[in-house]
Amino acid sequence: MITTPNIQGQCMQNPSRLDGQIWDWCDMSYGHNKALCLELQDSCQVNVNLLLLAQYLDLTLDVTGPRQYSTEQWQTLTAAVKEWDEKFLSPYRRLRRLAKASLNKDEYQQMLDVELMMERKAQRTITCALRRLNPLGLKTNLVSYLSLFGLGEADVKQLALLTP
Repeated sequence: MITTPNIQGQCMQNPSRLDGQIWDWCDMSYGHNKALCLELQDSCQVNVNLLLLAQYLDLTLDVTGPRQYSTEQWQTLTAAVKEWDEKFLSPYRRLRRLAKASLNKDEYQQMLDVELMMERKAQRTITCALRRLNPLGLKTNLVSYLSLFGLGEADVKQLALLTP
């Protein structure tokens, strides 16, 4: 019997240096754009990891060559992380928010730390899926991704995401 290696599992177990660079950059960008990220997450159900990745890819375009992904490819990336988000991350986030008033500062920080660990796993899932795609987009990644939520190019310009 011939078995094929679990490429997704290998990718998750052996994150690349680029995964770390993307995570660090997205973490910095989140620090500059936290209120906007949370507003888009809560009002439009935007995945913050995907939002920040789209920003990263757009801003590093000149250095790395074309990396514009189509709306359909952003749907693929959304689907790659959907199960993790729905089963684990979103319920945990709701629990953390509900528990906030009942926790002391250290306990709440521990919950935030666990959520951050879960976010990092989600980001690795996304970057693993990204590596399997060839860029086919004609618009910026932010426009392509946010079009999934009914936002257009003018909306994206108004968002004014800050660069770390």
